[in-house]
Amino acid sequence: MNNENNKMSREEAGRKGGNKTAREHDKEFYQEIGQKGGEKTAEEHDKEFYQEIGRKGGEKTAEEHDKEFYQEIGRKGGEKTAEEHDKEFYQEIGKKGGEKTAKEHGKEFYQEIGEKGGNSSRSNR
Repeated sequence: MNNENNKMSREEAGRKGGNKTAREHDKEFYQEIGQKGGEKTAEEHDKEFYQEIGRKGGEKTAEEHDKEFYQEIGRKGGEKTAEEHDKEFYQEIGKKGGEKTAKEHGKEFYQEIGEKGGNSSRSNR
């Protein structure tokens, strides 16, 4: 109790209330209120809102982490994906990626990357 009237500070009251709530509720309670909060946020905000907070989060993460961090999370993600999916999954996403690339690029694109690949193989001999 920090002020002259022996009243609790707002910070102290919040901490006590939070601790009491944590003691009285389980994981499902927090999942439910989190879901409700997420749904309410989604109702009130548009795509640009999420793009903006994603951009800010990405910039902050990039400031705080180095190349090795991204390599590590990429490796872990790749391993997890490989555990959960089979050969057909990779064939399907490869096919979709190839179709999308073909749709967005013309013949010249493939000629250019083919030449780059050919030149690279010759220089490695």
